[in-house]
Order: sequence, then structure tokens, then C-alpha cells
Amino acid sequence: MRPVSNPPNPFQSQHRELLEPPATVTLQVFEDHTREILSRNESPDLPFRWSVNPYRGCFHACAYCLHGETPILMADGRTRALADLKVGDEIYGTVRRGDYRRYVRTQVLAHWWTVKPAYRILLEDGTELLASPNHRFLSRRGWKFVTGSEQGRARRPHLTRNLKLMGTGRFMESPPVDVEYQKGYLTGVIRGDGLLGTYRYDGRRRETDVQYHFRLALVDLEALQRARKYLLDFNVPTSEFVFADGSPKRKLMRAIRSHARAHVERVREIIAWPPAPSLPWSKGFLAGIFDAEGSYSRGILRIANADSAILDHTSASLRRCGFEHAFDCSEKRPVRFVRLRGGLREALRFFHCVDPAITRKRTIEKQALKSSAPLRVLDVRPLGLELPMFDITTGTGDFIANGVISHNCYARPSHQYLGFGAGTDFESKIVVKPEAAALLRQAFLKPSWNGELIAFSGNTDCYQPLEATYGLTRACLEVCADFRNPVGIITKAALVVRDVDLLQRLHAEAWVRVYFSIPFADDETARKVEPQAPSIRKRFEAMRMLSQAGIKTGISIAPVIPGLTDDDLPELLRRAREAGASEAMYVLLRLPKEVEPVFLERMTAAFPDRIKKMTNRLREVRSGKLTDGEFFKRHHGEGPYWQMIEQLFELSRRKAGFPDEEDSPIPQTFRRPMTEQTSLF
Repeated sequence: MRPVSNPPNPFQSQHRELLEPPATVTLQVFEDHTREILSRNESPDLPFRWSVNPYRGCFHACAYCLHGETPILMADGRTRALADLKVGDEIYGTVRRGDYRRYVRTQVLAHWWTVKPAYRILLEDGTELLASPNHRFLSRRGWKFVTGSEQGRARRPHLTRNLKLMGTGRFMESPPVDVEYQKGYLTGVIRGDGLLGTYRYDGRRRETDVQYHFRLALVDLEALQRARKYLLDFNVPTSEFVFADGSPKRKLMRAIRSHARAHVERVREIIAWPPAPSLPWSKGFLAGIFDAEGSYSRGILRIANADSAILDHTSASLRRCGFEHAFDCSEKRPVRFVRLRGGLREALRFFHCVDPAITRKRTIEKQALKSSAPLRVLDVRPLGLELPMFDITTGTGDFIANGVISHNCYARPSHQYLGFGAGTDFESKIVVKPEAAALLRQAFLKPSWNGELIAFSGNTDCYQPLEATYGLTRACLEVCADFRNPVGIITKAALVVRDVDLLQRLHAEAWVRVYFSIPFADDETARKVEPQAPSIRKRFEAMRMLSQAGIKTGISIAPVIPGLTDDDLPELLRRAREAGASEAMYVLLRLPKEVEPVFLERMTAAFPDRIKKMTNRLREVRSGKLTDGEFFKRHHGEGPYWQMIEQLFELSRRKAGFPDEEDSPIPQTFRRPMTEQTSLF
């Protein structure tokens, strides 16, 4: 990718009146000089094999950013600053399963930063967040932007006082690892799972025979290695060995040991009960005893032991750290349990406050997103300055930022394939192919090309605002007109009207269709789902202008969202026919794995009162699933409700006056133009 030093302003052109008001964004243009322009489609569900993509990236994408020091919940249960995340890191996000959103592990797919105005959000529990005005957080009433308005162009769902956010509340910092913490940890893990003893065997092998034993055996290497390191810091070296071999039913167990008298005596000193335990010692002890005897399963955190002294110190340490707890007894074993109260919120606070070593015991996978944490919004205030803001793209479309659910910026994977990040890169780093027309001409001149239909475009809208300046789509259409190659266009932009002369030429000498993507009947609904796309009115106006110019036009109702837009079919078809459209098609909503959470989050934010109906209807037409990736099933549904949609579309199409569909082949109009050189042969 070669950066353009002085990128053009896409809104300064004679066609600017056809565009929406310009977005406020710093534009970076990169030139792609690869030697291919035709993209081959391998999907049997699409009616074309070849497409041309003069642009990559979308000028109107949104950016959502947080301050770089915001702690993010990692998949190991710890936290890391947002600025320090890297692509490939595992973190927690959420997905909707059944009646609840649940925590799941996901990956960081992209990471970037930009400079944005900073806003301070203060929550009831003392959580403070620094975010850009366009960032979104999940509330009990859906996704909310940091700032917005109740009316006018800035109208959008936004944070207001007393609105409760979703999550567990602010994260705690990990404890510093000092001498007291190390002593506490070793006390907990060794008293919980270790062996420490002195044994006399006088007269068996020799007159006086005293053996000193220290051993710590654990399944989890994380805790074993931490204990070994801490012991070495106290000048107690140990050796590691296999304590028990693994089997299909049992995990391998390793251990550390020492038989030196001085080392065993030193261990005794380290793990002696302190007369007045300090706070760092208590945190270390809780981490150690949890690694040795603790568990966290089905949302319950417990520490078990039969030693009353250990249980008493566990209880005292929990009180010293501010944790409420209770005692339970086992009916089958002579042990008691110290159980932490407060659910997931307190469990996370425990993990962060004491920092146990064993990762598998810290998992919150599949836990439901429900909490009594006091997360009401108390204040949203601009700081009056711009700060570096960071954001990520994740597989779930969200992440956990300082205990609240934060929306990430989702972008098409194709932009990542080009070496850019998602989100702000997707909106501000647009890739253009300046040689697109020349490459297309070269492809048409190859003997292997036989004049198949070319679709504009298979990736991003070929008439996005930058086209007003670059004219790459127009140049490619000129090549298609010269070679009389059939063309199909699908767009949301009114800028397509600029090329009416070329489209008329293609209509007269080859074959051309222009489909306008219009999935919503009213601008208000469209703005909630497609806030940066041209208005519905402008799209119908452009359709009318092309139709009056003799161009065959059609409407693409894509996607059809059951429970939201299926009722719009009659009006959309009527307006399209009145605007001159002669063809119509529709496609059922598809939710591939990476798109599903993003769609659900947007719909929850825009239509909180209808999201349940939408998901129920979608599952009804997808055999209980939200999507079906199988070829020949991806674009339509099944079952009684889908049959009703099909019948409604067909009846509305006929009532609107659309001619019956003719499955006629695209004419073979392609021919290579004669040149002075080729005419000699």
C-alpha cells in the first residue's frame, strides 16, 4: 500500500449535490498497485462469478474509542491496559444465549489508536471511564453512545443520568508482589497442599537418623512454578520431579522438593502463622490457599479444608480484604467450605485483589451477564481536550472495559487482509486502485475472457464519496462499454446518476442493471440501522432518474429482517415500481459468526422493544438457529413464517405492477474493439 501525500477531498466536485453532508474525518488514501482487478466469486448463491472492487474501506464507518489506560478483562481472568493489547490476545466478550448475554472468550482481531475529544463518565460505584463521544456502552435499555441528542441530526440513544450500565463494576488493581505477599502465598499453598516434616529413624540404618522432607505436588504448573520462584527468593532451592504419571482419567502431577535441613527449617519459618497478619500477607495467603484448595464452578467460589486454623485464617483474611463470606459443611467429607458471597462481581474482585496463579480456576466462561452492581450513570462531562484513544475489534463485537460492557468497532475482514486495522482504519484509510481501468482492459484482452457479467462491487459500495473525485468506477464502466461487457451494479448512493450516459450506452450496446439496496421503508428506521447511508428518499429519487433515462433498475430488499422489515415489503415494492423499477429481489438476513453479535447489539440499541421478536422470528425461519451458512440455504428461510414472507413479496410485487420475471440469459454482446494494430492481422 502506497500512501498518497495529498489526498483529495471527495466532497469538492461538481457532483457533491448528489452526496450526503460530509462526515468529519481525517482521510488517508492508499494506492493499491496489485496487478489484478477481477475478483472471482466461488459462492453458488450469488448470480455472478466476477466482480470489480475499485475501493476497499468505507468512508462513513464509525469510530469508538476508550482511553489507553482502561483495564480490559483478559481470558485468564486478569486485566491489561487497552493500549497494551495486541492482535491475537484472548479476552472476554459477551454473546446472547437464551434469555441472557453470557461471557465468552474471544480474540483481539485489530488494535489501533487515534486522537479524539475526551469525555469522563462517572458511575455510582466510583467507576470512571474516559471515552470519545462516539463510544458505546451496554445499558439495561440497550447500547448507548456517550453523547447524543433527543432531537435533530444528532439524535441517537446516549448516556443520561441514572441510566444503569451492564457489568460487574470497576476492576481492582493486582496486588504488588512484596515479601509479605510472597510469605502469605507460600503459607497458603504449602499448608493447603504441601508436605513438611521431620522424621526420626534412629537405629534402623544408623544410630541417629533424622530425615527432613519438604514436598509440594500440584496438577497446575502455574502455582507450582510460582511457589518454586518465591522459595528461591527466600534462598530455598528445590528440585522438580514427576509425582504421578498421567493417564486417560488422571492428569500428570509434578512436584518440587528439598531434603536439606536448612531448607526445611527455612520453609517452617516462612509459613509460620504471623501474630498480626498484614494486608499484603492476607492477599497472598488467599491466593495460595485458593490455588491449593479453592474452586470456582457454576458461579460459586469456595475454599475447602478440614484444618480449623486454616479456615480461621482464611475467614480473617477475607474480612481484612472486605469480602463477605459464609461457612458450609460437606455431608460426605469431614471438611468445611468458606464460600464467597456476592456472585460474579465479588469473584472477579477476589481474583484481581489477591491474584491466584491458576488460570483455569479463574474462568468466567458462560456466566450470565447479570449483576446487582451499582452502575448508574452519575455524570457525563467533556474534559475540554483531546486525548489518544484506543479501540479494538473482537470476535464477539464487544469487550469488558473496567467492569462494563463496551462496544467495539466492527469492520469488514477484507480491510485487515490488506494490513490495516479495523474501525478507524476502515473509515480513514481508504484503499484505491488507480490502475483499475487499465487492469480491467488487460483482463478483457486476454483470450480466456469470454464476456461474463461483471458485478460492481463485491466488497464495498463502488459509489462511495471518494468516487466523486477519483472516478475509478466510471473509468471501469467506460472499459465495459468499449468491450460491450454486461454489467450489474448494486449501490446505496445517488452518485450513480452521474454516469447515466455510460449506463445508457451499456443499455443500448450490451446489458446493464442497476439495483438500489433499500431494506427499509422509512428514513427514521434506516437512520437507526444505517446512520451514514444516503436517505431512503434519495435512493428512490436516483432510481427514478435512471429509469426515466431508459436504464433498467431494480430494488434489492436486503436484508429482510423478520419481525422488523417484513411488513415493509408492500410499500417498498410500490415505491420502487412508481420510481420505474422493473425488477425486485429480496434476501433473508444472514448472520455469520463474526456478524451475529454486532447485529444483535445494534438492534438491541435501536429497537429494545422489538429485539426479542426479531430473534424469535429469525430462529423460526432458520430451524431454530440465527443463521445457516450452508450453500443454497444462506439467503432464504423455511417454515410457515418464511412461506408467508414469500407469499407477501409475490403478492405485493404483482399488485405493484412488476412484470413477470423472465429467466432469459444475458446476451453475448462482448467483443474486443478493433485497434490499428489488431486490424493488420
